[in-house]
Amino acid sequence: MDIPEISVQELDALRNAKADFLILDVRNPDEYAICNLGGCLIPFKELPSRLNELNRDQLIIIHCHSGGRSRRATEFLLQAGFTQVKNLRGGITAWTNEIDPKMARY
Repeated sequence: MDIPEISVQELDALRNAKADFLILDVRNPDEYAICNLGGCLIPFKELPSRLNELNRDQLIIIHCHSGGRSRRATEFLLQAGFTQVKNLRGGITAWTNEIDPKMARY
């Protein structure tokens, strides 16, 4: 399956444009506490039981630490009938390296 992706630069542009989208963080709460993009936290393992919390008509940008879990989450949501989902390439690691170097790392 071809997984739609977005770069951290594209996400930064969407945030600056105040576009209507949701950042879905599929990391664990302890990771979220270290650093986050202010997104909705639904850990990957909880995603199947929490689909009702997501709007199928909204653009959803999914991220994790480096892109593995979010890629699987993107694939899962596509298979569940969501059409506007994108994986953040490189995850929050790419964000801290390329957009916000002052953000805490782990």
